[in-house]
Parts: sequence; C-alpha cells; structure tokens
Amino acid sequence: MASKAGDNPESLMALSTEYCLRNLQGTLCYLLDNKTLRLHPDIFLPSEICDKLVNAYMELVHTDGTFEMHKTFFLLFSDPRSTRLTRVQLRENTVQDRDLEAIRNQDLIELHLTNCEKLSSRSLQTLTSFRHTLVSLSLFGCSNIFYKDDNPRCFDDTERLVNPIRQVLVTDFTFQGFSRLRLLNLGGLTEQVDVEALLQPLGTLTSLDLSGVQLPRGAFLSQWRDRLTYLVLYNVDLAEEHVHTILQLTHLRHLDISRDRQRDRQGYKFKLTRKVLTAIIQSLLNLGSLDISGHIMQDNCAVALQEEAMGPPSIEPSKSSISPLKELKRPLQFLGLFDTSLCNLTHIPAYKVTGAKNEDQVLNAIEAYTEYRPEVASHAINHLFDIARIQHCNQLLRALQLVISALKCHKYDKSIQVTGSAALFYLTNTEYRTDQSIKLRRQVIQVVLNGMEHYQEVTVQRNCCLTLCNFNIPEELEFQYHRVNQLLLKILNSSREDESIQRIAVHLCNALVCQVDNDHKEAVGKMGFVTTMLQLIQKKLTDKMCDQVMEFSWSALWNITDETPDNCEIHTQFLSPPPPQEFPDKQELHRNMLGLLGNVAEVKALRPQLLTPQFITVFSDLLDSKADGIEVSYNACGVLSHIIFDGPDAWAMEEPLRDTVMDRMWAAIQSWDVNSRRNINYRSFEPILRLLPQGIAPVSQHWATWALFNLVSVYPGKYCPLLIKEGGIALLQKVLELDTAREETKDMARKVIEHCGNFKEDPMDTTR
Repeated sequence: MASKAGDNPESLMALSTEYCLRNLQGTLCYLLDNKTLRLHPDIFLPSEICDKLVNAYMELVHTDGTFEMHKTFFLLFSDPRSTRLTRVQLRENTVQDRDLEAIRNQDLIELHLTNCEKLSSRSLQTLTSFRHTLVSLSLFGCSNIFYKDDNPRCFDDTERLVNPIRQVLVTDFTFQGFSRLRLLNLGGLTEQVDVEALLQPLGTLTSLDLSGVQLPRGAFLSQWRDRLTYLVLYNVDLAEEHVHTILQLTHLRHLDISRDRQRDRQGYKFKLTRKVLTAIIQSLLNLGSLDISGHIMQDNCAVALQEEAMGPPSIEPSKSSISPLKELKRPLQFLGLFDTSLCNLTHIPAYKVTGAKNEDQVLNAIEAYTEYRPEVASHAINHLFDIARIQHCNQLLRALQLVISALKCHKYDKSIQVTGSAALFYLTNTEYRTDQSIKLRRQVIQVVLNGMEHYQEVTVQRNCCLTLCNFNIPEELEFQYHRVNQLLLKILNSSREDESIQRIAVHLCNALVCQVDNDHKEAVGKMGFVTTMLQLIQKKLTDKMCDQVMEFSWSALWNITDETPDNCEIHTQFLSPPPPQEFPDKQELHRNMLGLLGNVAEVKALRPQLLTPQFITVFSDLLDSKADGIEVSYNACGVLSHIIFDGPDAWAMEEPLRDTVMDRMWAAIQSWDVNSRRNINYRSFEPILRLLPQGIAPVSQHWATWALFNLVSVYPGKYCPLLIKEGGIALLQKVLELDTAREETKDMARKVIEHCGNFKEDPMDTTR
C-alpha cells in the first residue's frame, strides 16, 4: 500500500528524547528540595544526547501547550563532567539570563539565540565564557542584550521589565578573545551599538549577517575581503560606498542585499540598477547564491522580448531572460527574486528561485524566509493560500510542512498566524485529505491549537476553528480531546461576541461530544461545558433570537447529557426549557430540546424536577406535533414514558391528570408509522429496555416496544445486534408473559423477537 504524505515514522532517538523530557523525574532526574532538578549521580550524557535534549526541550516549550517548563532545566547541564553541550539553539522570551549562566562551563561550539528579548547584558558577560570554543554565534533579535537594567530593586529575571527608557547601553563589551568565531549573526542589533567597534576584533569571520543593522560606513566590511564567503545585508540601507566595498569581497559565495518591499513604502534612496547587478556578477565570480528580493529595478534588466530564447524554461546563463545574469559562468544554486518583477521571466539561471510566479517559487520563498523574516514569509504564505484556494497545490506535503514550521516558529506574529491558519484551512480540506497521513494531520491539529491558545485575534480564532472542521470529529481530535474542548469553551466564554466564531465553536463542541464514551462526556461537563451552553441559550432567549448558535447549543446539550446523570443534573440546576410557542417554526430546535429532556427524564433522581404542570403541559401538547416527521412527538412521548413509569404515587399534581396524559400518549403512538425513517442515533437501548418488564405503566411499556419495533424494522443491521447484545430478547419474552401488557404491545414484542431471530439466523458467506 502506498504511503501517504508525511507518513515517515519518528526515529527512536526522537521518541526517546521526548519521553525523557516529559518524564524527567522518572528517567534522568530527581527533585532537590522539591523544586530544583538534579541529574542522577550515575548518569553521564555525551554531547550528541545533551544537544538533542536541550533543542527538543525548546521545541516542546514553543509548540506544545501541554508541555510543562522547568525553571531549573538548564541547571542539569551545569557540570561538564556529567553532561556535554556543544550545539545549542534557544529562542523567544522563555530564555532568560539565568539559563545561559547555568551552562557557562560548557565548551559550546555553536550558540544560536533567536528573538530572546529577555536577555540582558548579564548574558553578554556569560558569552565571554565561551570565547575560546565558540565557532558560530547568533544574537538575532536579542534587542536588549546590549542593555543593563537601571533598576537596582529588580533581582529576578521574570520581574525585569524590557523597557529601554529604564535601561543603560553597555559600551564596554568586546568580542576580543573570540579567536575561533567564524559565523556571526547580529540581525536586528540596536542602532545605538557601534557595530564597527564591536566587530573590529573578529578578523577571521567567514559568515556575517547584519540584517536590519545600519552601517554608516561600508568600507569597514573590507577587513574581511580575503575571508568572507557569506554576507547578509537584508534591509540595510545601502549606498554606493557599500556596493563598492561588496565588490571587493571576491570570496563571497552567498550575498543577500534583499529588502522588505512593504517597509520601503516610506522611501528608499538606493535603487538596484542593471549596471550594479552586472558589476556584482562580474566581480563576485564565486557567487553561488544571490538574493535581491524586494528591490525595484531602476532600469529594465530583462532582455528584449524578441531576444528571449525560445523553447521551454532554461537555467542556462546564455539563455537568461535577466540580462546581467548572462555573465554567469554557471547557474546559481539560489536566486532570491521575491517581490520583484524579474521572477515572472521565462529563463532564470538558478536551480532554486524565490518569487510568486508559481507554486515552486512560492514554496522556496516560505522555506528561505520563515526563520528570520516573518514579514516576507507571511507574504509568501498568502500566495500559497491563493494557490490552494483557486488553483491546486501539487506539493502538498512540502506546503503543509512549511506552513506548520512557520506557525510554530512565529506563534505570536499576527501576520503569520492569520495567513498560515487560512492556508491550512484550504490545504486540509476534502480535496487533499486522502493524501495526508494520520501523523501529518495530527501535526496540523497541534499547530492549530497552538494558534488558538497563544493568539486571541478574531481572524486567527475563526481560521483555526474552520480548519478543525476539516477533520473527522471526534475521532481525529481525540488525542487532544481535553485541550481542544478547553480552547473552544474559552472562546465561547470570552466577552467578545463574534457571531461567526460562536457558531463554528458551538458546532465543534457539539461534534466533540457526539459519539464519545461517557467518561469523555463527564470530563467535559466538569470543565463547564453544560454551563457554557446554557449561558449561550439564555442569551439567545433574552434576545428572542433562535439561530444556529442556539440550535447547536441545544443539540450539544442533548449529546453531552446522554447517559451521563452528572451532566443532566448540571442542566436542571440552571434552566427550564422555553415553551415551543416561543419559536413555533423551529422543528430542529424542538427535537433537540426534547432529546435533552429525554436524557434528564432517564435519571430517576431528576424526574421530580420535570413533574410540574408547566413541563407536563408542554410535553403533552407536543404529542400532537407533526414537526420533523414523528421526532418531536416521539421524543415528547419518551419523556412522559419515563415520568409515568414512576407510578401514580409520584404524580403529585392535580392538573393535568395522569390518566389524561396517558390517553394522549396512546393516541399519539397509534398515529405513528412504524416504518418511519428516523433522525436519531442510539448507542445503547438500556434506558428503553428498563421500561419493558413492568406493569405499573403499560403505555410506557408500549412506547418502548414500539421504539424497538421501529428501529429493528427500519435499521436491522444496526439495531438487531445491539438489542441482542444488551439482552433485549429476554426482556421482550417477559412482556409476553405479563397479564398487564396490552395485546397490541405483545404483538409488537413478538415481531421484534421475530425480526432479530431472522437476522441472527441469516447466513453469512465468508468465502467472498
């Protein structure tokens, strides 16, 4: 059988690592003083394992809302005699100064810190501990690491406010002594830092990323003319001096001078001309990767239409549709043309191109820009959204994995969350479902729930809820059952009243409590499910409005109270049903209300609360209803059957009379067509079967027998086995022996037994 997209199993190392992280005290650690994690004394972990533990820990912290952080986690790696760290990647605001200080004795080779805004100058001092071993360092987006807090009363990292007004710039830090450092990323470095002085000691750099850093003098880059192979100047305001220096860096294999086009709407003086691009190609002969995305070309770099080579698209430089690239000796490995008109040309001499012309270019753009340029990646994901919505996505697995990665990486970025969640809605719909593995669809669910959990923006919440509707519910959501219910209830309990989100959330809630076991229903009931639905209903009643939210809420209550007495009790504490006259044309609403009250009526301890003139009158009047086929009348009779079953002594009211109600029930049952197809689903006959072997309420017995006769006649394949399994045949035999049972009841009981007997004896050919 062919494998589906994303069906590769996790490695044993990945599974073991995650298990240990989720069960630290049961595997690697013990708690000292009930708060501090300590490694067991007989454990030694090599760098291959320690690196995976730390990096997987950060992944779980940022992508799994159920994972519990440990404040003292990094202390596990404080002693290099028992743990060895070499390559560490930390990101976002969960990382604090004390975490880096905990591992300061390790001989780190790579340390990548991304958007760690809570790091202060304390961490700069910690960096010096790694100066003799560090080869690769990234401080991308660590906007406060060059500041010390000017608040002497603040001692705890968690209390320190990230507020530049109260911070003092550190001017005495230097990279002096970082003799092995070759790769450095200072993207987003605060403009107050003198970048030239900071970098001056690092004469042996081969890779430098200065994204968003303003360089007053371009000439200082020339100190690396004989070494630099990788240079990123994304969103750097270039001038002729910078270009002149770049042309001297003849060892460059990768050059990125791209820009965010949206940012440049305020005006950007430098224009990339045909002459400049030609000079770059002619001077940098080792170039294999070039990114000029976002640039508005000052003059036309495309060859004349009549000169463009004929035939299918080619990557041969000699056929290039971009005139300056004809100078290339060989095709580029990568060419960034996103947000430029050049990406639409036919012959582009590069193996991988970013742009918006086709699906391949768009996916390349998402892949290239997600980690450090969410503003550009969001734009690219928007193009993918259009492809999935209007055309067809041919690289489904790659598209889903890239969008999932972007949503994980930027869970607090509004633009990524909005465009990513919208793209997921179309990439998981029916058109693509058959090609997706269980593992891949679970990854989508996880990232959607992350979005709902961490970003309370209306559009994101709506997109996430709509995406969940693409899954088989409750089956595909059961592995996150508690979490998804919590998030939906949070939406419904919020003060924000967005009708569309409410409608989708209530629909999902209803689907989640349908066809699940009673333990699940009871757990959700304790989370406030019943109360939330009742509050929604009460609001609609106050507004005299019956819409889908109200109908779905009643349906959800019907489902969650099925065979769950605790949930039924919660319902009776809050609300009485409105009279059907309130919304006379809403047949579905009446059916759902009566289904719910039927569940309440099945609980003996709660039936007295239904035994009031108001309730009994409403139920009796609904016996004559023709709404929704026989469903409304059938459900009303079912409620009354359970109440009548408690006997005349329990009927403690003068009006309406018990005998009068029973007469109306007999008349209603006799009016129903026994071959009626039903809009109902029984998982168990137990509530019906308990009405059979008794003589105190013959009409209740008759209703129960009619119900079984109808169901086994119309749906024998489903309900004959269920009735046999639950011992219904023996109970029907007892009905035949009762003198109190009416003859028409016994006649139906015989027919039910006969139907089930024929079904059981029906031969099955197992050779086919």
